[in-house]
Amino acid sequence: MKFKSVCSYCGVGCGFEIKNRIKPLKDYPANRGLICKKGSLEDKVVNNRILKPLFRKNKNEEFKEISYEEAIKIITDKIKASTPEKIGFYLSGQLLNEDYYIANKLGKGFINTANVDTNSRTCMASAVVGYKKTIGSDYVPLTMEDAINSDLYIVAGGNIAEAHVVFFNRIKRAKKNGLKVVVIDPRFTKTAKIADLYIDINVGGDIYLFLALAKKFLDEGMVDFEFLKEKVNFNDEYFEELKKVDIDKYLKLAGVSKDKFEKLAEMWRENENIVGSWTMGLNQSSEGVEKNIAFINLFILTGKMFKDLNGPLSLTGQPNAMGGREVGGLATTLAVHLDYTPENVKKVEEFWKTENIPNKPGLTADEMVKKGKLKVLIVAHTDPVYHLPNRSETEKAFSEIDLVVELNAYKGSETSKFANLIIPVAPWGEKEGTQTNLDRLITLQMPFRKKQTKQDWEVFANIAKALGFSGFDFNSSKEVFNEYKEMTKLSLDMNIYECDYDKLKEKPFRWGENLKEALTSNKKANLLWVEKQNRSLKPDSKYPFLLITTRLANHWHSMTKTAQVINDEVEFVEMNEEDMKDLNIKEGDLVLIKSQFGEVNLKVKKSEIKKKVVAIPMHYRKVNFLTNPILDPVSKEPDYNHTPVNIRKI
Repeated sequence: MKFKSVCSYCGVGCGFEIKNRIKPLKDYPANRGLICKKGSLEDKVVNNRILKPLFRKNKNEEFKEISYEEAIKIITDKIKASTPEKIGFYLSGQLLNEDYYIANKLGKGFINTANVDTNSRTCMASAVVGYKKTIGSDYVPLTMEDAINSDLYIVAGGNIAEAHVVFFNRIKRAKKNGLKVVVIDPRFTKTAKIADLYIDINVGGDIYLFLALAKKFLDEGMVDFEFLKEKVNFNDEYFEELKKVDIDKYLKLAGVSKDKFEKLAEMWRENENIVGSWTMGLNQSSEGVEKNIAFINLFILTGKMFKDLNGPLSLTGQPNAMGGREVGGLATTLAVHLDYTPENVKKVEEFWKTENIPNKPGLTADEMVKKGKLKVLIVAHTDPVYHLPNRSETEKAFSEIDLVVELNAYKGSETSKFANLIIPVAPWGEKEGTQTNLDRLITLQMPFRKKQTKQDWEVFANIAKALGFSGFDFNSSKEVFNEYKEMTKLSLDMNIYECDYDKLKEKPFRWGENLKEALTSNKKANLLWVEKQNRSLKPDSKYPFLLITTRLANHWHSMTKTAQVINDEVEFVEMNEEDMKDLNIKEGDLVLIKSQFGEVNLKVKKSEIKKKVVAIPMHYRKVNFLTNPILDPVSKEPDYNHTPVNIRKI
């Protein structure tokens, strides 16, 4: 018997057929018959499972098996003994929409805590805010097909060859049909190798480059003022500030040569259809929001917006980070793209038949753990002890939370070392429900194995019922989805209510296909002035190198799944060859990497990377002992890619 499903790794969301092995679907919009290595082996990930609830009262004791009913009672007793602001839900882009929906409904709607956030805070929050500020909503206004069929595709601060493998392979195919590619990155990546123009920018130099390019557009008559007058909210102040930009000075600060800059401007001028994408190089920054706005502004200025084959295409990393944003899984949103306003709170209370929903945003991921002084934290399908910045600080904070509950399918997370209660939940292959890929395509994930544990939404629903709340009597993922899709009628932009769950078994559904204008009150985009803020830490004589974090094609996050079937190495630091010579370091040598927050030992790998920049794969579990605790002040996304470090040969 054949089963159709969708991959649970990256945001591309490849369609599969599963019989004796995984086979990519040729007619599926996201992958068109392509598949990556880790996706092709996903059905082989069967070991290291958690199958019984585990509990310990104190974090220094050994875990003991308990019953599922006992586990639910431990959670509900602690929730009843705590106040809402001392309770937190830490969710994940690995969850399905149904899991997200019930968790959000329980947390915000009935326990009345706004402290419901997701690990998407650490990767996509700056893009969310950038879109909301410029086009009025967290809405990705185009698709991967637009990029593939455009004339010029620009990747800024992203390595799609390893982060979005199948999409990258489709871009490579498109190059044979004339697509031009520009890559902007401090590291000569696998993506950069296919570029028609590679711009080796300084770490943190993005805003300088984007402002210089905007000034070039103004000087060369490339600004589409007709488009601005018709489709954009702007004022003269923006252009007065833009006129002050010294292109040569900004290019020097960006670390970009004048020749490459002129070539980029020429390519923009000569190509009609232009799409630009970005990932963590722009997002994971103390000025991630400004970086997003500065990049999006380039498309607004030149009228490359709100039409096919043009615009800013943010690339979501996780399989259902987009779905979590749609459901309302971020602490800064209420539900279904609704922000916290008295009117929206009333709408949601009426829909859920509840009251006392918080009237303002809750604590975001890092804040929740480190500043919330929580009594209860429920962590679902993610590993914040591993992935939050400044791990020493993270571990201390986790050790002080009275009850840490982990919902997970696999053993061995770093968070489990600080958990009191671990509840097993179903992994990919055993669960059913929907997920939304990076360009708004909703697909049904179907089980092809016998379910050995409950799904996350079932656990959340059982907690709700044990607390005495009504409105959680669901018998299937379909019932949950149908309530969720009905709720999207409250949204100004999501037409997910038109989606039929049963039809998803044959064909995915893309919402928002007819949105060809901004989602602000007057349907116009906002052209906003931003400039370099320099909030990040700077290298100095003690810590002269800048650390950035990277992703590898064949591994996923902390590798609880991929390490079962793939042995690719992750314990190394990439260095520039000249820096290696200066320090008398050879490839393979062991070095001490030290920041003001911690230290690690790794062997060296030679890389085509900017001088005085080093890179460590984010899959290396100890990497965040090095990273700094600075957050973007608006998006609250961590500054993972700007930590000064010292390198010393051991």
